[in-house]
Amino acid sequence: MKYIDEFNDPQLARRLLDEIRATATRPWALMEVCGGQTHSIIRHGIDQLLPEQVELIHGPGCPVCVTPLEVIDKALEIASRPGVIFCSFGDMLRVPGTDRDLFRVKGEGGDVRVVYSPLDALELARGNPDREVVFFAIGFETTAPANAMAVHQARRLGLSNFSLLVSHVRVPPAVEAIMTAPDCRVQGFLAAGHVCSVMGMAEYPELAERFRVPMVVTGFEPLDILEGIRLAVRQLERGEHRVENAYPRAVREEGNPAAVRMIEEVFEVTDRNWRGIGRIPASGWRLTDAFRAYDAEHRFDVSGIRTEEPAECRAGEVLQGLIKPTECGAFGTTCTPRTPLGATMVSSEGACAAYYLYRRMNAGAPQAGGSAQEQEEVAPVG
Repeated sequence: MKYIDEFNDPQLARRLLDEIRATATRPWALMEVCGGQTHSIIRHGIDQLLPEQVELIHGPGCPVCVTPLEVIDKALEIASRPGVIFCSFGDMLRVPGTDRDLFRVKGEGGDVRVVYSPLDALELARGNPDREVVFFAIGFETTAPANAMAVHQARRLGLSNFSLLVSHVRVPPAVEAIMTAPDCRVQGFLAAGHVCSVMGMAEYPELAERFRVPMVVTGFEPLDILEGIRLAVRQLERGEHRVENAYPRAVREEGNPAAVRMIEEVFEVTDRNWRGIGRIPASGWRLTDAFRAYDAEHRFDVSGIRTEEPAECRAGEVLQGLIKPTECGAFGTTCTPRTPLGATMVSSEGACAAYYLYRRMNAGAPQAGGSAQEQEEVAPVG
């Protein structure tokens, strides 16, 4: 398949690894800001193939994982109400709230449905005018255009029974929060290619310059990731700190202007809580006043729900790159895909899920992959 097979070529991978080894003369720590990249890295053992001078740190790039506990509890409250059809992507259903998840709500009689697009939820609203249809709108900049379009279409169609529970987050403020943390070790970033394909790269040069870190826009196949690492290490060795695009087949400087216009029409920037991390200023989106009628949080009056993260779960430290999943005492024992303490263990992009699925149960060499049942438990339902 084009752009798949040729970006998995083992001979080219060896050449890139040789170039990285030849370039790296001292220790460097790079952070990938995408859960999809994390899974590709762990699945293919890229982190263990790199020279010992190059360390990969897993960042807060899983949108399911950073959705705060209080938002999950709001979703559970709304989904439990009579007359509601609650729609979500599949990998949100097993994310634990304070005392249950959406699967439990469904088992208790709630009408919880897996959809593949917010437009599927919109069709449900058209076909069920006597029911309230709510779509769980989470994600980074990548999913925001489709969610914005769904609300835009709902208003155009005059649908009053459709709404979004919004928990959108933005990458650049998260990068700033990581770099200003007192214990930050990150010296360079592999920026998420799918985010930049929507938003472009305009927000990154200022961050690269201010924090003096290279930022390389990177894809998701093994050769994409190795090329991103190679370019980042080359910059570090040269003392450079700029934005490079290593994913030109998908990313343009300006991104997708039509998608950006749709986002800016429907959403406005707001502060946002990140699960396990805390509040990051200007790191999220909410519906503008013109579309506030489609805000499920206000429609169902659940804005007052507040929760505390479980102390046993160290997902926040994993998401900030402070520890690897295996450094959490609960990993693989009290926290498994069947009994998760946090979203990082059940999300299809979670770092803990990647380590569990690909049997990185300790800091040693990778073992054989998990069973089919285990793989099902950490894979997206939808």
